[in-house]
Amino acid sequence: MSLDVRTLTASDLPQWLRALNRGFLHAPTVSDEEVEVRRDGMDLDRTQGAYDDGRCVATFRSMPRELTVPGGALLDASAITNVSVNASHRRRGLASRMMANELTASCERGDALAILIAAEHPIYGRFGFGPATTITEWEVDVPRTQLGPFALPDGGRIDFADPAEVLKLGPELHERFRRLTPGAINRTDRWWELSTGAVRIPSADWTEPLFVVYRDTASDRVDGLATYKVEEKWHGMYPDCPLTVSHLIATTPDAERALWRYLLSVDWLTKLRTGNRPPDDLLPDLLGDPRSARVDHSSDFMWLRVLDAPRALAARTYAAPGTLVLDVVDPGGFASGRFRLDVAPDSTASCAPTTASHDLTLPVSSLGALYLGDASAVRLSALGHLTEHRPGSAALADTLFRTPRRPWCPDIF
Repeated sequence: MSLDVRTLTASDLPQWLRALNRGFLHAPTVSDEEVEVRRDGMDLDRTQGAYDDGRCVATFRSMPRELTVPGGALLDASAITNVSVNASHRRRGLASRMMANELTASCERGDALAILIAAEHPIYGRFGFGPATTITEWEVDVPRTQLGPFALPDGGRIDFADPAEVLKLGPELHERFRRLTPGAINRTDRWWELSTGAVRIPSADWTEPLFVVYRDTASDRVDGLATYKVEEKWHGMYPDCPLTVSHLIATTPDAERALWRYLLSVDWLTKLRTGNRPPDDLLPDLLGDPRSARVDHSSDFMWLRVLDAPRALAARTYAAPGTLVLDVVDPGGFASGRFRLDVAPDSTASCAPTTASHDLTLPVSSLGALYLGDASAVRLSALGHLTEHRPGSAALADTLFRTPRRPWCPDIF
């Protein structure tokens, strides 16, 4: 019997969740309570399943998100998640069919971009995605940091917050933070409910974390928030407690520095794990001995696919004036074409189709890697991932696209 790919109805969800669990190597059992809680966080019209003789064997879902691009503009993006194919049905084109359905629907909705987090690197380049942000996680040997006594900046205060306060204060803080952070996406009400325990997934263990906020006392405005947990461990009478940061966001350097200094000053602490941070994070150089922060993990994180090249390229700002003609190759046909990018002295840009001679030819996946400013066009050229037709055009692309700070997506989606 042929394999059927379709969007879900409410009655399909229990079986779809079982297939998702199998795809991610979890126990397939799903309770009625789990189904109800998960249904509230899903748009079934954007959820696909693949069926073999009525049995769900592959899953796919997307969510509407806004992505911050360099310069602070917000672009509508389709955030793709929950992509799985059960081991019994690999290599039958199911992921390709569902991805084609989603990208077509994204264009019809008017999304300029699609984004995802790739569990495996080799999969998504063939669908036109390129790795657009990087994350690094440090482990800090706290006794080696050589930090002096903790002191707050003038006019600043650290306060503990309970989950209800975070549910109230967090969204407004994050709205300010994400507009300053290329690569960041919006957080929904449900994100905050799950992060504070107001909504709990039955199959997921929940332990309430500790929350602290940095407050500017003059304005009484919250400029930073850190969420963390501490594991109590002792060797005899000696404390050996690791602290793990789940999230830390700040809208000012004072707030960011103060939150890290506070966390490093917690009693009984020997190790601090930072969670996912940008690769150029301030933390190591805030320490008296930067070598006390060891890179535990560094990897690509959010992948990006351009769907509307003129709109996406015109939405962001650039580092210098200049003109590039880009010949974008997209086997899916969504972003194919030759486009002239003109950057004005004020860093804004226009982009439109052109018949002029092209400076660079690049696959849409390389455009995705370049788009937020994290990749180097010169390096992509050396790798054979783009072709330079006019000498110096790859270097010009580097000058235009690169950003003072590297893009960062703090959130798994």
